[in-house]
Amino acid sequence: MNFYLNWLRNLLPEKSKNGGLDLKRFLEQINEPNDIKKINKENLPELAEQIRKFLIKNVGKTGGHLASNLGAVEVTMALHLCMNFPQDKLIFDVGHQSYTHKILTGRRKEFDTLRNYQGISGFPKEEESSCDAFNTGHSSTSVSVALGYAKARQIQHQNYKVAAVIGDGALTGGMSFEALNNAGRHKGNMVIVLNDNNMSISENVGGMASYLGKVRTGETYAEFKDNVENALRKLPKLGDKIADKLKQTKDSIKGLVVPGMLFEEMGITYIGPIDGHDLELLVKAFHTAFAAKTPVLVHVVTKKGKGYRHAEENSPKFHGIEPFDPKTGEILNPINYLTYTECFSNKIVELAKKDSKIVTVTAAMPSGTGLSAFAKEFPDRICDVGIAEEHAVTFAAGMAAAGLKPVVAVYSTFLQRAYDQIIHDVCLTGKHVVFAVDRAGIVGKDGSTHQGVYDLSYLTHIPGLTVMAPGSDRELNHMLEMALSLNEPVAIRYPRGRVLEELVNEVYDDYSYEDIKKGKGYIIHKGNERQDKKVAICYIGSLSNKAYELYKLLMSEGIDGTVVNLRFAAPLDTHLLDQLIEDNDVIVTLEDNIESGGVGEAIAAYIGKKNCKNTSCIIGAISNEYIEHGDRELLLDLYGLDMKRICKKVLECI
Repeated sequence: MNFYLNWLRNLLPEKSKNGGLDLKRFLEQINEPNDIKKINKENLPELAEQIRKFLIKNVGKTGGHLASNLGAVEVTMALHLCMNFPQDKLIFDVGHQSYTHKILTGRRKEFDTLRNYQGISGFPKEEESSCDAFNTGHSSTSVSVALGYAKARQIQHQNYKVAAVIGDGALTGGMSFEALNNAGRHKGNMVIVLNDNNMSISENVGGMASYLGKVRTGETYAEFKDNVENALRKLPKLGDKIADKLKQTKDSIKGLVVPGMLFEEMGITYIGPIDGHDLELLVKAFHTAFAAKTPVLVHVVTKKGKGYRHAEENSPKFHGIEPFDPKTGEILNPINYLTYTECFSNKIVELAKKDSKIVTVTAAMPSGTGLSAFAKEFPDRICDVGIAEEHAVTFAAGMAAAGLKPVVAVYSTFLQRAYDQIIHDVCLTGKHVVFAVDRAGIVGKDGSTHQGVYDLSYLTHIPGLTVMAPGSDRELNHMLEMALSLNEPVAIRYPRGRVLEELVNEVYDDYSYEDIKKGKGYIIHKGNERQDKKVAICYIGSLSNKAYELYKLLMSEGIDGTVVNLRFAAPLDTHLLDQLIEDNDVIVTLEDNIESGGVGEAIAAYIGKKNCKNTSCIIGAISNEYIEHGDRELLLDLYGLDMKRICKKVLECI
């Protein structure tokens, strides 16, 4: 009897502890691209739940972008049900919502390596999978890429589907509208999925909106409209007038009733808004959109953090989060130290209380750049322009021209998007705009699209732009004061993460902050002048720990090196350099910027111009290659700032 009962139990679906189906049952069937199509239709909602639980559990261990991925589960599943990979091309804007796509294309088992060195990336990556059609990481690019694919498909007479997923935030970027404007002229299909998690439009979700979308994309409606118009025009005398009047009336009524007329006027068929968590409705909408012969925009409304209460209630916290406890939502190792971003945040509020002309500009990142406190204190003096860095810079230039003191707080990797505006609209005419360049240098786990290792190269050769880098919180405070006192363009670049302690007091001489002067470096420690071979270690920014490490290594070899904090990348302190060249056999430069065009190359070039044959320059910088994701300290060592290697070079040189 027991044998038959056990046999019957084995035939039944296995139950999980919470009473549902085994959480692994359907998800474990997804091992290759397109495996989702093997799952029965009635089991797809359960698969969506399993994906969410999987994401919460795994991102809790590794950290990553959680809220955006939880909100895009059904949208991604529906697209996979309507597309074939890797033949069809799916491009995610920014890409931090691509985790479900990675799972559905066979990368589930690799999620324990997410954002770790040599593990899978937190963004789409062509080198990682043929199902990732394009490397993304910056905003507002997906429509341009998708249109490029669609045009290439047309020219090469190929047949595959093309879709771009873009968020409502990314749609604030001007590049997306440039692409939409161009897409309206495209003679062929491409699908743009507008993933909108702005809850203010939730009331528009419903059957009427989806019905209108279906009717307007159907060929019958288009044929009916054309047939009526043609019949009217055949009527004698008044036919054309009636047809024109009816057309005007129809368009005006449609503009009042039908959402998305902006896209329609661009030449892009609009469907929506529809519920972005109704999988069946999404599949129908996408099938309809892919069947059209023109570009189609499907407007879906989703909830960021969907299915996880902590992320739903605090989606900014769970946008990009460190490892956390899935049960409580609390970060496992909370930051209990001062960061450069916090230092900037505190100081800019303090200075703004004393000077009413100080205003701040952010490109949709008040929290990330440390401006949340400023926004609370001075709500009328902070300007969030959306994801539009080009506009942010020129907008700031306009405020500077009108007599204000704008501070543009922006990540290094995003500032490079406004390169032309920095040169043309700020520096060419010497506008007093201060750039607070956060996340400079290697940022770590966000990978190649986010590393801030180019700013010294692309900023220091712009005439009239002062570029400085603090090595501590107190230095950042004084530099910010100085930047706002100068009537000229200034950039202050500082890294992500904790503020380093100043170099060890018992080894280095007294340190002064109050005498920070434009273009002047500072000798922290003067080396032993009586030794045979002399070495100067010149670092800039937050590499004081690396300078100290190299100093100790050289001391173990009997060399008491001179240590210099350059402070300024532009202009360089040539007076100090002349002194160092005269006194030292080797000058070592340390910077968390790529070698090409960096401070080290500038110093080496200066030494070359001085024709100093007795002084060598060893450049410690990031190698000229794209930096993968991983721990910051590990990446610094791997990509050019391993102090043991540099010490060996110094010893070989002398």
